[in-house]
Amino acid sequence: MSDHESLLSDAEREALSELGQVQDMPPQLALVVDDDGDTRDVLTQILELHGIACVQADSAMGAMRQLRASRRIGLLITDLRMGPESGLDLIREVRESERAALPIIIISGDASVKDAIAAMHFSVVDFLLKPIDTNTLVKLAREELGLDGAS
Repeated sequence: MSDHESLLSDAEREALSELGQVQDMPPQLALVVDDDGDTRDVLTQILELHGIACVQADSAMGAMRQLRASRRIGLLITDLRMGPESGLDLIREVRESERAALPIIIISGDASVKDAIAAMHFSVVDFLLKPIDTNTLVKLAREELGLDGAS
């Protein structure tokens, strides 16, 4: 045992060991953000049926909390129209954070060309309009998360 290790309690050594294991794991969760619970649940169910583990948030603030709490989130899927902060506000906040490189897919039911252009300036993976082509969503999510093969 090195001098540094002897300064740590067993619990601290165990926590550091677990942290090292978590950091070695590739991000494999999709964070689904929508202020409409039914939409959030349906998107999550579709993704999970295709082997994509998900966590959810009902707001931009909730999404940022999730992103700070879990390094396993490797993809953000967000609605554009939410309150009090919009999907664009969330994307802007992500791009200005330590998670700036996170892949993002936007979903919207009523986006304008102006919205789509604004989103693309934030280097999003794609902008999907509702009703969503679920095959496209699943394909994009699996690619971004580095999951093997198509479902």
